[in-house]
Amino acid sequence: MSTRAPEKEYRTMPMFGRDAELKDLGALVDGPGDRSGILIEGEPGIGKSALVEAAIAAAAVAGLRVLRTAGVEAEQSLPYAGLHRLLYPLRRGFDALPTRQFDALAMALGVSDTTAEPSPYLVGLAALTLLADEAADRPLLIVAEDVHWLDSASAEVLAFLARRIDTEPIAVIGTLRDGMATPLCDAGLTDMPLGPISDDDATALLDSLAPELPEPIRLRVLAEAQGNPLALNELPTAVADLTEFPLALPLTARLERAFAARGAALPASSRSALLVAALNDGDSITETLSATGVLLGSTVGPEILTPAVEANLIDIASSTVSFRHSLIRSALAATATADERRRAHLALAEILGELPDRRVRHRAAGSVGPDEQVAAELEAIAERARHRGGAVVALERAAALSDSPGRRADRLLRAAELAVDSGRRDTAERLVDTARTLPLTPGQQATANWLLSGFDDGVRESPSRIAELAGLAVSVAADGYPDAAMRILWGAAMRCFWSEPGPDTRRALLAVADALPIPDGDPRMVAVNAYVAPFERGDRVMGHLRALASTTGRDPEVDRFLGSAALQVGAFDLAAHFSAAAAPGLRAAGRLGLLPRALTVQAWSLTRLGDLATAAPVAAEAAALARETGQPFMQGLATAVQAEIAALHGDYSRAVELTAEADRVGLASGARPVLATVQLTRGLIALGEGRFDDACTDLSRIHDPRDPSHAPALRAYFLAEHAEAAVRAGQTDALRELLRDLESAAAAAPAPALQIGMRYARAVLAADAAEEHFETALAADLIGWPAERARLHLAYGEWLRRQRRVVESRTHLRTARETFDALGFTAWSERARLELRSAGESSPNRSPDAREQLTPHELSIAQLAAQGLTNREIGQRLYLSHRTVSTHLHRIFPKLGISSRGDLAALLPTEDEAPRSTVIAYVIRRSWRHRRVA
Repeated sequence: MSTRAPEKEYRTMPMFGRDAELKDLGALVDGPGDRSGILIEGEPGIGKSALVEAAIAAAAVAGLRVLRTAGVEAEQSLPYAGLHRLLYPLRRGFDALPTRQFDALAMALGVSDTTAEPSPYLVGLAALTLLADEAADRPLLIVAEDVHWLDSASAEVLAFLARRIDTEPIAVIGTLRDGMATPLCDAGLTDMPLGPISDDDATALLDSLAPELPEPIRLRVLAEAQGNPLALNELPTAVADLTEFPLALPLTARLERAFAARGAALPASSRSALLVAALNDGDSITETLSATGVLLGSTVGPEILTPAVEANLIDIASSTVSFRHSLIRSALAATATADERRRAHLALAEILGELPDRRVRHRAAGSVGPDEQVAAELEAIAERARHRGGAVVALERAAALSDSPGRRADRLLRAAELAVDSGRRDTAERLVDTARTLPLTPGQQATANWLLSGFDDGVRESPSRIAELAGLAVSVAADGYPDAAMRILWGAAMRCFWSEPGPDTRRALLAVADALPIPDGDPRMVAVNAYVAPFERGDRVMGHLRALASTTGRDPEVDRFLGSAALQVGAFDLAAHFSAAAAPGLRAAGRLGLLPRALTVQAWSLTRLGDLATAAPVAAEAAALARETGQPFMQGLATAVQAEIAALHGDYSRAVELTAEADRVGLASGARPVLATVQLTRGLIALGEGRFDDACTDLSRIHDPRDPSHAPALRAYFLAEHAEAAVRAGQTDALRELLRDLESAAAAAPAPALQIGMRYARAVLAADAAEEHFETALAADLIGWPAERARLHLAYGEWLRRQRRVVESRTHLRTARETFDALGFTAWSERARLELRSAGESSPNRSPDAREQLTPHELSIAQLAAQGLTNREIGQRLYLSHRTVSTHLHRIFPKLGISSRGDLAALLPTEDEAPRSTVIAYVIRRSWRHRRVA
């Protein structure tokens, strides 16, 4: 692959009217401060590359090393072409990378024989490690021009880098055409919109470039250029042709015509060579000359390009051809006839025999009408592609060349499936729509119908869609496609989590599931039953989950949806177990699309269990990764969990802020679990502030089928909070009615969260029999549920004190205080202290735990360091550079009053693979320490 420098503006021009932009770029080069880079956006010729060259000159003065790449339209289908160009100068450092990172980068850049597709995120981590190591010796400036034309794989990696270099001596400058999209738009770079220069600056620039222009022509050029520096530079030389241009013609088209007119003045043989160079997806002068020779039927030498060099259209280095501006390349391609382009592509195909993938692409571009042989070769390219973006392009072109509607549909749907995996909604929808214009088999129709549900789990679709999918699954199963039917059924079941289709639809889904020839213990079937009927099938689901929890070696994606299934049936300890088991495998494989889903379920469950210290960094990472991977509904749920954690910590202002953010996401998408968690958090805030009527109102909304926060499964798992609010607000009648409504579900389902909540509610509602109910509730197995056990001790102690059994109350209140202190439940520990004070016992002041002094991100790093992981190992876990990890640790040590990582283990309990044991060990340690102090 080539290593040419990016294409530059047509001619070096004086800089007019860009003082503010030059100042900002100079400041970035001197030290990025609170920003990682700048994205310069503007129309072609507006001066983006001129500013880049000025920044590069400033970087040279400041001692920075500059690494450059550029998007090339002809290379958009070549995965990692842009990244190869950027990192090729650092190739000697590849061997120092950790093994997995080296393998991913080597596969991506084609320096490995392995054909497996590397995860873009592992490639990004490898690039980050490589660049961070290089920057440690000398600061770096990364320049990426024309990022709208970068291949999608390189663009994703550059966006990944831009999000993670805030603590590194690395700055990024990118250039982007107006109105075009790139992942770098959402990577945290500072926008620098570049508009036309002022009339005075345009006049000064034109006078400096063409001082001898006659006044009428000068005025015409100024009017036509509209403040575009490239137009002011180029149009004077093409002024004779301007009179033929319609005044309404866009400026870009005028410039292209000006360049095309210059190309048209060249000898015919030079024009042929230029067209070959413009259509080539490489920059080798040897390739251009060889293909031109095939096209002309005779051997040609470099002199054939001399007229184009003299006309300032191209530059020739020792072995490469590069265009002076990207508009020149597009102008030459656009003004050639279809036959001329076809013949040039076929000439290139003929000389690329040693490069089969490129040869096939050019053969495909030169084909007219169906060509099944070329289509099959393109399909093979897609199978070998190291990035899904390149595979999508190859499959779509293969579909166009297919010799039958069936093969065309297969290829379109396969391309759409890869587009879904890549998160490219527009592309997937377009491909599916195209496929639906063809006669489809039942299997193809099924694929077309469920494919797009991969986006957002159908969150934004009408609930009626769930019934449609149920019918489709029946039809597909009847046609002999049980696995396809299972995938459709799974998509329908997922929708039952995010929305509420009603009991009839849920029963229809269960009937479909029962009829499929798939074992009841299949993890997919377990998850479907949990999502569709968490109470009706809860007993069956729990049995399978307990059996599966004792086995290992599953695909981490299976563990991920088993975790989700466990959450549905109120087994939060199992949900945390399965999700924690899934996360390492998803990390190692770089499956960052699935990782935030597993982390969100883990954080949600751990928070309900009371392990806030473990849940906080997990929720923060889940929210960040969901945002990065474009999963707004999952980001909303993770943010709602963060809000709940803040409320339990007693940080109500932060909880309100996060709740509002999650509420916006949940309302926009109609995601009921997000809104239910939001209402739970509002209830917690109101409880902590003593607004019991408000708390009861907030929590009651979750049970109202007409309310958007109504979540049929989750509503049953917040009973302890609801019962407390109702009793304190004097709304016990409404609480009793709610319990009667849930009795049948509680009798049928062993859901731990529901059973715990029911026992708590019965105890606080009881009068004369309260003691019996409290003792029954505390006798239950609450080993993995310390927060719920502490809540029972607090309520029991309060009841005993009101019965004037003060001595007995102190034991329960003290236990509650110690547990809530250990868990960081600030509001609840203060309540226990007040009750103890009223019972005649003082309490030691609560000292914030070490983990509460750190941000969630810092806590993630500190916990891993406490386990003995090196900075590199921590970086690989969290997708950071090891130098960023070191920077964070140096900030963490002063916060904790320590001087080395060796002290971390004493302050921070290590995170166990099983969250239950982590919580228990943590509580026991804290409780024992408090007893010794007392």
